Amino acid sequence: MFYLHLPTPARSRILKFKSRLLYPAVLIFAIWCGAVFRADLAQLSWSAIWATRYAVLLAAALSLLNYLGRAWRWDVYLKALGFHLASRYVVLTFAAGFAFTLSPGKVGEMARARYYQRDHAMPLSVTAAAFFIERLMDVLAMACLALLGLAAASNFNWLLAAAAVMLLGLLVLARAPWYAWQQRFSAGSGEHGGALRRALDSALKTLVSARVLLRPRLALGAFALGLLSWGLEGVGLWLLAQQLAPSVELHLATAIGIYAIAIIAGALSFLPGGLGGTEVVMAALLGAQGVTPASAIMITLVCRVVTLWLAVAIGWLAVAALRQPAVPNFKEA
Repeated sequence: MFYLHLPTPARSRILKFKSRLLYPAVLIFAIWCGAVFRADLAQLSWSAIWATRYAVLLAAALSLLNYLGRAWRWDVYLKALGFHLASRYVVLTFAAGFAFTLSPGKVGEMARARYYQRDHAMPLSVTAAAFFIERLMDVLAMACLALLGLAAASNFNWLLAAAAVMLLGLLVLARAPWYAWQQRFSAGSGEHGGALRRALDSALKTLVSARVLLRPRLALGAFALGLLSWGLEGVGLWLLAQQLAPSVELHLATAIGIYAIAIIAGALSFLPGGLGGTEVVMAALLGAQGVTPASAIMITLVCRVVTLWLAVAIGWLAVAALRQPAVPNFKEA
């Protein structure tokens, strides 16, 4: 950061000023989340939800398994990067990122880096590397799940080919000799390089750490876990459709594909949490399968409550639990 070379008193004043700004910003964001959630709840038919309460609870349970699976993968990433933290602490910090999942592209989930810096002096490049690879594996998993919905549509062959080329390019780029390049760049920039050079050096350090997480065995396991975790939420959508639109024969693979396509569409819209974009696409795809507009909207809203909004609620609970600094409980490998 720009204050790294400032005298200690000046650096302290800047950090205190940033802390004072943080809490009002978090409070405003929390109020906004509550207002949007309330608007979604107002559109639900509570009698229909009560009639299908067991399916709703099961869908929520599948979402919880999704969160736990991804938290486990996050713990594996941190261990691979040399940080062996207490499991409860890792789960809490991972869940705390959900409080900011409504940020565009979910970049707000990087807020968990604050806890690692505060409690364990973990470099930002480590958290950024794990976050980057986590997002990459999620995108790959969701893309593969979306193929279940696109498999029968030959007009999407060009999209699949483009995705394969982009994936290959990312893997080649990620396996580049970033460490050697970063060492040469750091040696050339010296201690007093400009802000741009320091930013580039930090980016290279992030890519060095990310390369560790792309070792074949680790990457394959992380991808498989992402596939399973996100697939569970697709199963939740299928269960809801079975109960809220029983007259429509919706296959499990189709439902999982619809869920994945809708989530990807929402992410590409860069709207907070994909709000609006995800719902429109999900309802439209359900309608294309013969679900009535009213039922499609109801299924979509309930699905978003037990996936997106459940995660946001858990995230704020985790933020509250992490208000106090943790007692260091780790060792660096």
